[in-house]
Amino acid sequence: MQNNINDELITFLAKSPSAFHAIANIKEVLNASGFTQLSENRSWHLERGLNYYITRNDSSLIAFRIPEAAFTGFQICAGHSDSPAFKIKEVPEIEGDKKYTRLNVEGYGGMLCAPWMDRPLSVAGRVVLKDQASIQTKLVNLDQDLLLIPNLAIHMNRKVNDGYTYNIQKDMLPLAGSAAVKDKFMKLVAENAGASETDIIGKDLFLYNRTKGCIWGADQEYISAPRLDDLQCAYAALRGFLAADTPGNTAIYCIFDNEEIGSGTKQGAASTFLKDTLKRICTCTGGCDEDYHRYLADSFMVSADNAHAVHPNSPDKSDSANRVYMNEGIAIKHSANQKYTTDAVSSGIFKAICQRAEVPVQSFVNRSDLPGGSTLGNIANTQTAMNTVDIGLAQLAMHSPYETAGAKDTGYLIKALKTFYTTAIRCGENGSYILED
Repeated sequence: MQNNINDELITFLAKSPSAFHAIANIKEVLNASGFTQLSENRSWHLERGLNYYITRNDSSLIAFRIPEAAFTGFQICAGHSDSPAFKIKEVPEIEGDKKYTRLNVEGYGGMLCAPWMDRPLSVAGRVVLKDQASIQTKLVNLDQDLLLIPNLAIHMNRKVNDGYTYNIQKDMLPLAGSAAVKDKFMKLVAENAGASETDIIGKDLFLYNRTKGCIWGADQEYISAPRLDDLQCAYAALRGFLAADTPGNTAIYCIFDNEEIGSGTKQGAASTFLKDTLKRICTCTGGCDEDYHRYLADSFMVSADNAHAVHPNSPDKSDSANRVYMNEGIAIKHSANQKYTTDAVSSGIFKAICQRAEVPVQSFVNRSDLPGGSTLGNIANTQTAMNTVDIGLAQLAMHSPYETAGAKDTGYLIKALKTFYTTAIRCGENGSYILED
C-alpha cells in the first residue's frame, strides 16, 4: 500500500512540471470523481449533496463538497501549486560567442541554484494563442532532454567549494545548443502547442528538472522527486478529501498559486479567491451575510506545506528540542511571530484529529537565531479569519529541484485529512470546541 501511494505520487509529480499542469491533473481527478466545474463569471446553481470546483488563472483551484443537511461552517485544507524555478523571459534566446544559444531566465522564488546544474532540463507552462477574434490558453510541455546549465570547471574557479554566490543572469543561463539553433526555441514551443509561432502572443514558461522520482534507501524508506514542496501535500490532501465521507460542515480543498513569491497575486492566498468562493457557497445555499460570518467562526483550516527535517550532516541547524524527522508523522509548525499561524487551540484540535486517525505527529519550531520561511496559512487568514493550523511533511533539501521526503508520510497525511474532513469541528461556548463524527 505504501509503495502504491508513492508510485502514484511520483506519477502525479512527473505529470505536473508546472503549476498549470498540476491544476490540470487535479481537475482530471475531480472530473472523474463526479465534480462539476463552475466559472467565476457565471451564475452558480448549487445543490446540496453535490460536488463542485472552480479555478482561477488555471493555476489555483478550490473544490468543495456540500452536505445534504444544513451546515454550520467550512473545513478547509489548503496547499500550493508552485515551486521555485527559473522562468523564461519574453525574448527568450541569447547568442554567446557566436557559438552557443542560451535561454534567458530569471528566478522565480528562492531556489537552491547549484543542484540545477549539470542535469537534463526541459520547459513547461502555458502559452496564449490568438485565433481570429478569440484568445485561448494552452498547456505546453516540451518533454525532452532539451537544456542543461553547465558548471564552470573547478580549474577555472578553484575556490568554488569554499562558497560561491550564484549570479542568475551570468551563471544560471541554460544552454540550448549551438549558434545554429538560434530562433528555434519558440518554434519548438509553437509545435508543441499545435500552433504557428505567430499565433503565440503570450507565455508563462518555466524550466523543470527531467530527473524522475524514485523510492530508495536500504528499506525503501525515502522518496526523492522534483516539486515535493508542495505537491506532496497537494496530492495527499486531494486523496484525503476524496476518500472522506462529507461531515456536517462543507469540505473545501484549496490549492493556491504563487506561495513561493509571497502569495500577493489575484490567485494567491492573499487574494479574495477563497473569500469570494466561500461567500458564494453561503449565498447559493440560501445563507445571508450574517450566516457567512457565523460559518467562518465555526470553520477550521489546515495549511499544508512541507517542513524541514533534521539534516543528517547538519543537525545543528535544527532546534535542539523541536525537531522533526522523515517517516515519523505529520509536523505541526509553530512560530512566535506567526510565520506559521498555529496556536494552542488549532494545534490541540489537529492533534485530536490525528489521534482519531492513529497518525503520529511531531512539533516543528525553527532555531530562534535561524528563522525559516513563511507559508500561506496566516496570509489566507487576512481574508478569511478562522482557526488555522500550519502543518507539513518533513523533508530534506527544500527548494532544490530534487527533494527528499519519507516514504511513510504521504500515507499518514492522507489518513489524517480523511479523518479531518469526516469530523465536524464546531465552536462551543467559553472557548470550548466540539468534534462530531
